[in-house]
Amino acid sequence: MNLRFLNPLRWKRPFLFGILILMLILWFGFFDTFSVWTRMQLNNEKKELIRETEQLQTEATEFREKMEALESDPDLLQTLAREEYGMRKPGEIIYRVQEK
Repeated sequence: MNLRFLNPLRWKRPFLFGILILMLILWFGFFDTFSVWTRMQLNNEKKELIRETEQLQTEATEFREKMEALESDPDLLQTLAREEYGMRKPGEIIYRVQEK
């Protein structure tokens, strides 16, 4: 008879060691402060913030270009003031026509 299988310490020790290793992997993978799951979430958030930053930089560039165009062209500024904000010259009457 094989006595190795009859001794409980012979098979319990590797089994407990395996469970300990599995618990450590689960701990560092999901529950630790710097876990794999947290890192994945932070990387996704970082990518989203980079995308948003690029979009905002593009918008800022467009606004700067529009502002420079308005500063350099007084006719464009006057047209924008009349159409967007309903401004008028003194003594001028504005008629609004509604399209059907």
